Amino acid sequence: MAGTESGGRASVWLGEQGARRGGRGGQPPHLDRDRITGTTVRLLDAEGLAKFSMRRLAAELNVTAMSVYWYVDTKDDLLELALDTVYGELDLPDSAADDQDWRDQLRTLATEYRALLVRHPWLSPLAGRYLNIGPRSLAFSREVRGVIRRAGLPAHGETGAISAVFQFVYGFGTVEGHFTTRATDAGLSRDEYFRQAMDSVEEVPETRDVLADAVEIMEARGGDTVAEMLDRDFTFALDLLVAGIEAMADPPGSPKRPGDSEDSGHSGDSGHSGDSEGPRDL
Repeated sequence: MAGTESGGRASVWLGEQGARRGGRGGQPPHLDRDRITGTTVRLLDAEGLAKFSMRRLAAELNVTAMSVYWYVDTKDDLLELALDTVYGELDLPDSAADDQDWRDQLRTLATEYRALLVRHPWLSPLAGRYLNIGPRSLAFSREVRGVIRRAGLPAHGETGAISAVFQFVYGFGTVEGHFTTRATDAGLSRDEYFRQAMDSVEEVPETRDVLADAVEIMEARGGDTVAEMLDRDFTFALDLLVAGIEAMADPPGSPKRPGDSEDSGHSGDSGHSGDSEGPRDL
């Protein structure tokens, strides 16, 4: 199982670790798990997942590495806490609100998730490594399922619709996050990095010919900046997915199909699995 350590570790949220917010006793008085987790998020944002270590975290907190272990048992536990913390940044709609259109709510959820992946590029690999059963992650999953349920799909198709939308968002946001990180590492804005990359491509005959074939499509898409181009692509792709869900949905008042019980297609654990890839856990 991905993310499992020796000794059968499954998740920080299972057992004593999930309930414990303070230390075990005798710990440094100025530390608590929330402060440690918040500092972890800031380090991951600033330096990336590859450079993160318990020693680096301890130095940032001005404590010994052993002091951190009063609050978490392993580095994996801490990364899982950080993962759930950033899910708390999502502005979630109320899927139970009858006066809200499910299409708008689905677009909001997708847009929020994309932005989260771009702000925190380290979220993407961790979402695929851990179970994603922290309280904030589960709140996101709950609203996603609630919105999709209101779309009128047969029950056996709900998880497929969730996968279609949020696997797309996961991939789009991950690639956009990588692009943003490369630009930052190069000391360039995203627009500067894009222009530099296009200039480099045009210097090589093989890649120049491929780019020439795409010019018409790129011009039709439009957008003067990287942000505009990405937003237009994301919005259009998301509209395609919403239209597909609408086309597959049963019209209001239509009889249920055989096998479409209220509980089929979505189990109580929301499909969470340690071997899943991030948004599959929705």
